[in-house]
This record gives sequence, C-alpha cells and structure tokens, in this order.
Amino acid sequence: MNGDGGIDSDWVAGLLRESAARFLLPGFRRLTATRKPDGSIVTSADLHSQNFLQEALARRYPDIPLLGEEMTAAEQAELMRSASLLWCLDPLDGTSNYAAGVPVFGISLALLDGQGARQGWVYDPIRDELFTAVRGGGAFCNGERLPCKEAPGLSGSVGVLDYKRLAPELAIALVTRQPFHSQRNFGSCVLEWSWLAAGRYHFYLHGAQQLWDWAAGGLLLQEAGGRLSTLAGEPLCPNALAKRSVLAALDPRLHAAWSTWLVTEFPKSRA
Repeated sequence: MNGDGGIDSDWVAGLLRESAARFLLPGFRRLTATRKPDGSIVTSADLHSQNFLQEALARRYPDIPLLGEEMTAAEQAELMRSASLLWCLDPLDGTSNYAAGVPVFGISLALLDGQGARQGWVYDPIRDELFTAVRGGGAFCNGERLPCKEAPGLSGSVGVLDYKRLAPELAIALVTRQPFHSQRNFGSCVLEWSWLAAGRYHFYLHGAQQLWDWAAGGLLLQEAGGRLSTLAGEPLCPNALAKRSVLAALDPRLHAAWSTWLVTEFPKSRA
C-alpha cells in the first residue's frame, strides 16, 4: 500500500519492525546508558537503530534526507534549511525507560514537507502496535481506524502531564488547584501521543518537546480528530527545531476548556 507521495507505507512499517527486532528488543534489560553532552541518555541501541533506518531509507528513497535525534545540531539545522522533503526520526524514544527495563518505548518516523508531517509512523515493539497516519487520510492502529472519542469535562478528564518540563509556577498550580481528575506520565513522548490519539486518556500537557517527539504523533492526533497547540495557544511550528510546549486533546472541546483554564487561572503559562 502506497501512502502520499509514492511512499510505500507498508515497507516503512516493516522497516521499523525490523529495526526493533534487530536492535531494540535484544538489548532490552541488557544495555546500559551513557550521558550525552546535553545531559540526556543514549544507548548503543539508539545509535544502531538510527544508522540502520537511515541507511535503509536512503537506499529506497535516495532523494529524501533524514533528520535524526542523534545528529549534531549543526547537521539538523542545515537539513531544515535546505530540504523541501525529509524524514524525521526518533530511533528510540523512551531511552530512560528502555535502559531501566521499563517496557514503554518506541520508534517514531515522520515524512515532512513545507506544511509539516505528511505521513507518520509510531511503532511500539513491546505491544506490537503500529500507529500510522496520512495527512487527510486518517489515523490507524494496526490497520484499524482510530475513531474520534468524546471526553468528559475538564474536572472528569484523565491526562498525561510532564511536570518536570512545565514552568515551576504552572506545575505548582496544577498540583494545588488541580482542575482535572487524574494524571499519568509514561516517559515516551511518541507513545504518549499515539495513546492519546487512540483515546486511552483525554489530554496531554508538556513543557518542552522537540520536533521528533511530536511530528508523527501530532499528525496521528490531528487525523483522529484531535486538537493541539502550545500552552500559549499558538500552532506548533511544523518545521522548527526549537523546543515547544504542548497542549493537546482528542476532544476539541476539552482542548478549548484547557485553553480557557490557562487564560483565566494561570495566564503566566501563556507567556
């Protein structure tokens, strides 16, 4: 089955599954992590997965360069400046979970053009769930369309919040004046986006995500009928490397309710 622009979505899906089978699953609960200069952690599985996927995509689609998390900042900036079409890859999202033996991690790949993500794939190797989306063509999990689901009101909603990356004042306000029912945090952005699109919880708040964290997942959510923005209510810039905050919900009415709460109860979050 071909996706938009002649990309063979089934072939790409098989490639992600192969990378997980060859590099991620054999090292799970076995590999140790090291620190990168920015303080984040990396394992050999991250690097092997990226190299394998980059080489395979280049052979199949030689005219489409790849933007990868494990590239240097200078390499990333040059690709964003020069390429009209490119892959955006996170070869292993949830590395901390992976290195600690927590079974919540995934691979994310998006095809970007000047308007943002054209196609997206997120693969969860532990649960063997493949999430896919095509701009204007819907979102799917293992081939079944993800339906748009209604959410309860703000006070009854359950969401994922990454308190660590929220502004301290907002994090404190959310704890002390909690406007929602309950919260989770799974430690893998690409799965958090996918599970939101699948209706497994209702909203998502995050203080600082990079493009490869949300490129595929944001498309999944939009194609499932959801709404996303920054905490300030601005569109997520589709092709920018700067970190961005996230406010997302599968039910657009819940997204509007969160926007209202942020405006009225905590306007500093919208600065």
